[in-house]
Amino acid sequence: MSSHAHLENQPLPAEPERATLEGRNKITGFWLFLAGETTLFGTLFATYIALRNQTLSGPTANELFDFELVALATFILLVSSLFSVLAVNAMHKHNVKALQFWLFATVIFGLAFLVLEIYEFNHYTELGHTWSKSAFSSSFYALVGFHGAHVAFGLAWIASVIGQLFKKGLTTVTAPKVYVSALYWHFIDVVWVFIFTVVYLMGKVG
Repeated sequence: MSSHAHLENQPLPAEPERATLEGRNKITGFWLFLAGETTLFGTLFATYIALRNQTLSGPTANELFDFELVALATFILLVSSLFSVLAVNAMHKHNVKALQFWLFATVIFGLAFLVLEIYEFNHYTELGHTWSKSAFSSSFYALVGFHGAHVAFGLAWIASVIGQLFKKGLTTVTAPKVYVSALYWHFIDVVWVFIFTVVYLMGKVG
């Protein structure tokens, strides 16, 4: 019998994601990964702030941004983050059905956010705000688009975790994957709060 198979037959502790050394190492390693991601996003933020007024003949941020659409997208993404919290709480209660439900809800709301972002980009392109229009547009699409790519990756990751839960159930092997994917989703949400503030709010107030 493999070590994973042995672990899967053991009673689950209160925090199954930290029950094994492998699980704890995954969580620690992922925090280090997020530190690197923070540095990368910080660079993109600094670039955007430096270039946000370089619009050439293109539209300015105040002229361009649809604040109501962005506010709706922000609300949807924050609610999805709440769902991922409820998923982790369900995991700690060993309620697999609730865990799967909240993860699925996270994916649905994440998809809704992604659809709104794609619509936003398409709308801006129609207004002449293309990637190569100006330094402002290039830095905007680099920052917001990079975040969107992270959202898409996070959705695929959480969907794969849901599949593993259906196949293997909640174990000390699958629990760290649930926890780390939820942690990643929270990171994406926090980055978006900064994007909403730095890009959209600052763009509207000047």
